[in-house]
Amino acid sequence: MTNSTGSFALHIADVELEPDPPAPSQIVSGSPEISGKVLWESPDGRQLRGIWQITPGVVTDTEADEMFVVLSGRATIAFEGGPTLEVGPGDVAVLREGDRTTWTVHETLRKVYSINL
Repeated sequence: MTNSTGSFALHIADVELEPDPPAPSQIVSGSPEISGKVLWESPDGRQLRGIWQITPGVVTDTEADEMFVVLSGRATIAFEGGPTLEVGPGDVAVLREGDRTTWTVHETLRKVYSINL
């Protein structure tokens, strides 16, 4: 469903997400499952818009330049050497490229995102 031209609208709950398993080295605890769907990609591939979901567990990540809005679920995002964010439905968050994070997902979290690579 990647759309690089034209405008569109969709109902987020109806979008089929595709499995995107984390690397085993990213899993700290539990058996989190990650899935997502890129909805739009710029012609040069440097901007992405999409939906992402993760089930409960703890994972580490190195972030991209991203803004996201949580649609459902809850998580704690701890930044190496920085703050800890609690996010849930209706929250917006901004991540900086290169931030090293640990995500503790308490309830399956679904977000819509905009990433600049």
